[in-house]
Amino acid sequence: MNSNYEHILEPFTFKSGVELKNRVMLAPMTNYASDDETGEVTEEELAYYSKRTGGVGAIITACAYVTRDGKGFKGEIGSHQDNLVPSLQKLANTIQHRGTKAILQIFHGGRMCPPELLEDRTPISASAVAPEREGSVTPREMTEEDIERVIEGFKESAKRALEAGFDGVEIHGANTYLLQQFFSPHSNRRQDKWGGDVYNRMNFIKEVIKEVKSVVENRPFVIGYRFSPEEIENPGITMEDTFKLIDFLKEQNLDYLHISVQDFWGGSIRDKEDKASRVLLAKERIGDKVPLIGVGSLHTPADVAKALEEVPLVALGRELIMEPQWIQKVEKGEEQDIRTTLSKNSQKELVIPDDLWNAIMNTPGWFPVEE
Repeated sequence: MNSNYEHILEPFTFKSGVELKNRVMLAPMTNYASDDETGEVTEEELAYYSKRTGGVGAIITACAYVTRDGKGFKGEIGSHQDNLVPSLQKLANTIQHRGTKAILQIFHGGRMCPPELLEDRTPISASAVAPEREGSVTPREMTEEDIERVIEGFKESAKRALEAGFDGVEIHGANTYLLQQFFSPHSNRRQDKWGGDVYNRMNFIKEVIKEVKSVVENRPFVIGYRFSPEEIENPGITMEDTFKLIDFLKEQNLDYLHISVQDFWGGSIRDKEDKASRVLLAKERIGDKVPLIGVGSLHTPADVAKALEEVPLVALGRELIMEPQWIQKVEKGEEQDIRTTLSKNSQKELVIPDDLWNAIMNTPGWFPVEE
C-alpha cells in the first residue's frame, strides 16, 4: 500500500476501551429501509450494512428513534420498545461479523418529524415555533412530562443497544433535530429551566447525556455526541454558542464528539466572509480533552490522510455508498480503483436499498452520477 496512507489504517482506542482497527468510520446516513410499521430492520437493510462492513473501523448506523413521536423518516430504525432488541441484535451482529464496531445512533426528530409519520400527526419541540422551511408545521410545545419521557427514551434506547450487543451509541444532537432544537434560540423560546440563555438551553442535552451514561457504568461501551456548529436562521446557533456547548461536552467523559458539516475545510454558513474551517475551530476549542470525528467532502485517501493530520478520526458517507470496498482498496494499494461516481446501473452491485436509491436518483447534486 501507499506509505502516505498508513496512518489511515492505524488502530484507535476510545477512552471506554473499545478499539477500532483503523481511523475511518461509516457516517450515519438514513437508508429508509427498516419496516415502516414496526421499526424492525429488514433483510434489505442488513444486506446494505453487510456490504459495507469489514473494512471501516466502525459503522454508525442510520438514526434510530427513541420514542414513537420522534420518528423522523420513512423506514427509520426503531429502538423505542423492548421487543425491538432482537431486531437491533441482528443489526449489531451483521455489522460486527467481520471486525467492524457497531454504534447505534439514537435520535428524536422533534419539529422536523413529518406529521404523517406520527400517530397523532403533531410534531413536538422545545417551543411552538415552526422551522423556516416551505410546508413546515408548527409543533406543540413539550410539557414537563414530555421532556422527562423523551429523556427516558434516550436512556432506554441506550440500554437496548447495550443488550443487543452494540459497541456503543451516538447521541444525535445535530442536523436540526430535537436536541439541537433545545439548544437553538430559534426553536427554543422557553423561559423555564429548559430554556432562556445559552446555558439553560443546554439542560436538555445535559440530562440526556447523564441518563445515557447511567446505563453503561464502567463497561467498554462507546458514547459519542454529534453536533452541528451553526444554524443559518436568525436567531440561530452561532459558533460562539457552540464553543460554550463544546466546553460543556468535553467535560462529560464522552468517547468522542462528531461534528456535522458538508465540507471539512468549509467556513461559516452564517457569514460567507468567514472562511475558517468549522471543524478546525471546534478541534482547537476541544484541544486534547476528547477525540473529534471530522467529516465532509473527503473523497479520496489523500483527502482523508490530510484531514487525519488535524483530527484523530474521520467519517465517510457518500464515499462508502459509492465504494463499499474503500478501505480494502487502500490496504491493497488500489486507491486508483476507488469509485468516485455512481453508475445508474450499479444499485444491485452496490446493495443500495430501493428507497435510498430513489432518493439519490431524485436529488440532483447529492451524488456524482454517470449514465
